[in-house]
Amino acid sequence: MTSRPERFGLLGQVHLLGPDGSPRPFQLESVREHRGGLLFKFQGVDSISQAQPLAGAEVCVPLADRAPLPPGEYYHSDLAGCQVVDRLTGERLGVVTGWQDSGGPGLLEVERPDGGQMLVPFARSICVDIDVPGRSIRVDLPEGLKDLSS
Repeated sequence: MTSRPERFGLLGQVHLLGPDGSPRPFQLESVREHRGGLLFKFQGVDSISQAQPLAGAEVCVPLADRAPLPPGEYYHSDLAGCQVVDRLTGERLGVVTGWQDSGGPGLLEVERPDGGQMLVPFARSICVDIDVPGRSIRVDLPEGLKDLSS
């Protein structure tokens, strides 16, 4: 999940997260665009049969290697764990547990205190105050959005 895919070409190493969630380091030989995505060539992975077990793994970059972001942009991983709070009432709506891309603004997956889930559009008009160091996102929810939670 990046808005700067060319950045991967500058890295020497990435980590792949497989189904078990454990990271495995891989040396990058090359990266290129392919069918709307990125095609990675890893050192020592020289055939499709060697690459097949890696299909679907998440490519991760160590925190120290992340590129600095301009103001107003955030890494998805930095938003996870943030408390979502209604700006007007102070009500704690839940905790960010994930992210969904939907073609428009992304959606924050928020686990509610009652165990339900709510999807909050990550738009400036809704997520009005984002404090990553303070682990808080203050929101102005459109009317009825809280009622759509599952």
